[in-house]
Amino acid sequence: MEAVLNWLFSSEEEERHMLVRMSYFMLFMALCTFVTLLKKKVPYGRYTTTKYGFLVNVKFAWFVQELPAILVPVLLVVATPAAKTSKLPNQLLIAMYFCHYIHRSLIYPFLIRGGKPTPFVSFALAFVFCIYNGFVQIRYLSHYAEYPTGWVRHPCFITGSLLWLLGWTVNMYSDHTLRNLRKPGETGYKIPRGGMFEYVSGANFLGEITEWAGFALAAQSAQSLAFSIFTTVVLSSRAFSHHKFV
Repeated sequence: MEAVLNWLFSSEEEERHMLVRMSYFMLFMALCTFVTLLKKKVPYGRYTTTKYGFLVNVKFAWFVQELPAILVPVLLVVATPAAKTSKLPNQLLIAMYFCHYIHRSLIYPFLIRGGKPTPFVSFALAFVFCIYNGFVQIRYLSHYAEYPTGWVRHPCFITGSLLWLLGWTVNMYSDHTLRNLRKPGETGYKIPRGGMFEYVSGANFLGEITEWAGFALAAQSAQSLAFSIFTTVVLSSRAFSHHKFV
């Protein structure tokens, strides 16, 4: 992995600048996605269509498309001289990231009950995004991110970490609620109840948006902010479509 990075970047300064530019590009993609989603729905789940390619089994799709979000960061941490991973703030932020994606790739797909298949285009775009974002987030945190002494006691880090934990908890609980909406043999749409579903129709989306907003507040980087904004654009659009559907 280190050899590949040395081939791609002539110096650490060049790589650092590239990570910033990649963050700006993610913001640009968030804007493009926002404009696109004003007229179209993200084509997976209840909005699945063959218009965007052949259909991929939902469990396989979730497992494979999210897997690079684990594999790329693991390689960055294990197979490169990750200079900043000895620092506590960096360790905690990397742990937040892995906590989400280990569940999303290795646990969540195998808990899905039923579920509509995913169009290949959606599957492929998610796969590419997980490679891209996994590299941007963890390369920065493991190799470049520097925080002042005592950062873990700073109000931004504490508030951000608590927001991350709140969002992660809401997301996990909401996913559990959605999985258990129907009894065995039941079909058709049911409105979820309990938890944050008593207040919003897309509690699972709100949880994940909150999660990455907290991560961005704690990390204080262009990379984490771009990821949070991109996530907010995609999931808020989906939540709005769900709300209109209900």
